[in-house]
Amino acid sequence: MQQPFKQLKVIELASVLAGPAVGMFFAELGAEVIKIENKRSNGDVTRQWKLPSEPSNTAISAYYCSVNWGKKSLFLDLRQAADRKQVYELVKTADVVIANFKTGDAEKLKMDYETLKTFKENLIYGEITAFGKNSQRTAFDVVLQAESGFLYMNGEANGQVVKMPVALIDLLTAHQLKEGLLIALLKRAQTGEGSFVTVSLMESAVASLANQATNWLMAGHIPQRMGTLHPNIAPYGDLFTSKDGKLLVLAVGNDKQFRNLCTVLKNKDLALDERFKTNAQRVKNRIVLAQLLEPLFLQYTRNEILIQLTAKQVPVAAVRNMQEVFELPIAQQMILEETLEDGTVTKRVKTVSFSYLDF
Repeated sequence: MQQPFKQLKVIELASVLAGPAVGMFFAELGAEVIKIENKRSNGDVTRQWKLPSEPSNTAISAYYCSVNWGKKSLFLDLRQAADRKQVYELVKTADVVIANFKTGDAEKLKMDYETLKTFKENLIYGEITAFGKNSQRTAFDVVLQAESGFLYMNGEANGQVVKMPVALIDLLTAHQLKEGLLIALLKRAQTGEGSFVTVSLMESAVASLANQATNWLMAGHIPQRMGTLHPNIAPYGDLFTSKDGKLLVLAVGNDKQFRNLCTVLKNKDLALDERFKTNAQRVKNRIVLAQLLEPLFLQYTRNEILIQLTAKQVPVAAVRNMQEVFELPIAQQMILEETLEDGTVTKRVKTVSFSYLDF
């Protein structure tokens, strides 16, 4: 594994998902990451977030393991002067601090940027808040999904809203903070100066609304629940069942791909039908198009149709469960293992999915 941050020391004053995901990013790239956990609550709260199938007598959960690879944990009570002093000593030789305290708690515990930079003048401090520095409101991911519009948009047409099954707002925020910290590290390399980087969950969520936000801002369109369908493209997100009962999803993005789809399905007449010749017409007539495509997919097994459509460069995918995902070689190579002091073998996926060449 490449280690560009081998000389970097990171102090993680963060818990749950967003902050720890940033800490693990640095750990994966070679940094020494020291995670400060709350001694009074037996550490990061996610240590106790166990599935019913997980052993009750272990000290950690799978959830905790997902973003805490390669770190050294210290259990401290930051209300105690002696424990705070331990952190201050670590900060003297640290490069980056990651924090996600509730509003005002960093100052109360004397773990805020203004305090810590007195121990390391060029310290880089990355802070995560829920709704910004001036808000007292606390939040978990589903709250942010609701407030930022994701929850309203997600689900089947005429159905209830549906939460995304991963705490995506936390992960998007982690990426925003990583970017800010990398800019701060570049600035320090150029000027020798430290930085204070602050990111909110809410702003990160809104920044990720992309085309759905622009559909409202420019066209006055409030995105509605469409299940897997796309408001601008068809057949995109349409689900079909194969002969062996497996689920597939199409992502046809242009007319050529649609013509190739019809060729593979041995129904070229569909591509000539005036109702489906252009994307605009396919969006308008998407329901009847899907009805016509359904029996065509039933002629093939999942593997057969995947191979044939992929060969013709038609975007298509198998709808895989988690077991099927990790049967794929590309997913297998992203597994990180770690053996704990008690001999427990833990697994998670990398947070770093890029690679680069050293010249």
